Amino acid sequence: MTFTKERNILKIMDLSAILEPIRSDLEAFEKRFQEVLASDSSMIYEITQHLLQKRGKRLRPAAVLLTARACEDDRLFGLEPAVAIELIHTATLLHDDVVDSSELRRGQYSVNHKWNNTVSVLMGDYLFAKAFKTLVGLKSPALYSAISRATEKVSIGQLDEIREMRNFTLAEERYLHIITNKTASLFAASCQAGALSSAGGEKYEGNLREFGETLGIAFQITDDLLDYLGSTQQVGKEVGKDLQEGKVTLPLIYALAHSPALEREQTLEYLQNGYSKESFQQILQFVDKWEGLEYSRRKARDLGEKALTYIRDLPEGQFKQSLTGLVQFAVSREK
Repeated sequence: MTFTKERNILKIMDLSAILEPIRSDLEAFEKRFQEVLASDSSMIYEITQHLLQKRGKRLRPAAVLLTARACEDDRLFGLEPAVAIELIHTATLLHDDVVDSSELRRGQYSVNHKWNNTVSVLMGDYLFAKAFKTLVGLKSPALYSAISRATEKVSIGQLDEIREMRNFTLAEERYLHIITNKTASLFAASCQAGALSSAGGEKYEGNLREFGETLGIAFQITDDLLDYLGSTQQVGKEVGKDLQEGKVTLPLIYALAHSPALEREQTLEYLQNGYSKESFQQILQFVDKWEGLEYSRRKARDLGEKALTYIRDLPEGQFKQSLTGLVQFAVSREK
């Protein structure tokens, strides 16, 4: 199975169709996720209800459950790792919104905006605690090691991203290293956890980890594209927010590296003079003219092709087909 062959079929599938084979698993996940979030604290309850109003795509737990099923396991052993990983992901978002001074998350007010930064940080800490309590209960050193290592990499990636803010000479290789840690590491752990949670998954563990990492890199590149091309309604956050914060991503990196000196210097002047809606439009035109957008699309597609090579040996069936669909979604999504 190749990405190219499946592209026309999968392009018409939305995410719910892709995840249909694990619909009952995801329903069980949602029930268990809410059980784990439960607390006697009225404030935690209020924040939890706010978070659950817009639940996100649940891609990471879906990756756990799909990979476990794809390894021909009829048992639902991937449920607890899926819950732990989504708790970690949500915690990182709460902390990230504080770092970025974000007002919106998934189309509604972020926790730091609705309450304050302190509440958002402490709620993130609570979710981390719940995640690792869940993992300890599994009594699986391999799962604990994989997920805790991914959490460490997420933190490293976020710190490296902060260090490179407004570094307009950032190299593509360095950018890819950052997003591999910040985003792809948790996708990798999700797919690895699916293999580790299934009875016959050990032989697929390494390839599924590589699949998840490659998928995660493609997902983040597409996310960075949407910061230029999406809308607030589509992506659930202000368009141009990354650039406003000083984050240098692949579309801009490529355009700066492949444009004539004069235009590059003019664009750097826009960038260094501070963000405005007018300057964003100028930068968008520059990035488009010098093929930063097209290169990023192509890079994401190429990574999608690469990701599929890691699942060639999985048993054929609906779960493998859904993993292929997940790749297509990652590289062609509009929100």
